[in-house]
Amino acid sequence: MVLNLVGKIALVTGGASGLGLQYAKELLKNGVKAVTLADVNFNFALVALSEIEKEFGPNRALFVKTDVTDKQQFENAFQKTVEKFKHVDILINNAGIFNDKIWEEEIAVNINGVIHGILLGLENYLFKYKQGPEAVIVNISSIAGLDVFPFIPIYCATKAAITALTRNWGTSDHYERTKVRVFTICPGATATPLLTGVSGRNLGAVYEDMLQEAFRGLPVQETEHVAKELVKLIQSCPNGTVWAIEDGKPSYEYVFPERETMQK
Repeated sequence: MVLNLVGKIALVTGGASGLGLQYAKELLKNGVKAVTLADVNFNFALVALSEIEKEFGPNRALFVKTDVTDKQQFENAFQKTVEKFKHVDILINNAGIFNDKIWEEEIAVNINGVIHGILLGLENYLFKYKQGPEAVIVNISSIAGLDVFPFIPIYCATKAAITALTRNWGTSDHYERTKVRVFTICPGATATPLLTGVSGRNLGAVYEDMLQEAFRGLPVQETEHVAKELVKLIQSCPNGTVWAIEDGKPSYEYVFPERETMQK
């Protein structure tokens, strides 16, 4: 099945800037009728709404101030979306922070926020208000959830959790009862404020030294590339799959080995 994006409604958390805003714009370019930008930053949202209206015309975007760690605020974003646009077909769980120094908040945003989105979308709003036979949830992880980066261990753990949530909710058991497809993308280093402001967002001097060494000469891709690859995957990738997007190259599926095959 190929999901036709024309006329669909999307909700993007962390959608007022960076990759979230780029995802929203790329969806609009590919026929999505409207997007909700669910974000905590009102000032960024004003700029984002202005950009979207200039590029795509009026009534194509809605801003709802949303702290994804608060399930009631997250639900309000869904409710406002349905009130204005009547439907919601795509959820991009994009909101996240990259700062091991405030790891309790990092865990709350990166893991709890995604869980809130999945529960609300899968069990209620996408399930009830989708157009057509299928809706989609995209959980944004990172290559940090697939590999070892010792200078950001807690961030890596949050992103690994997202891939596990996707694989467990992205099973036929859940799809057959909800008709909501769930998958994850894992972007590599991408030119966003999250990356450029990473210095100092760690557990101390030793971690900072490792970070600076690792980031030296690191290839960085553009947000536009990640967004284009994401839109392709939204249309057709299999349920429960995990996709890496790095170095400005086409996305590729990251396949986890079957545990049984590892037994000697």
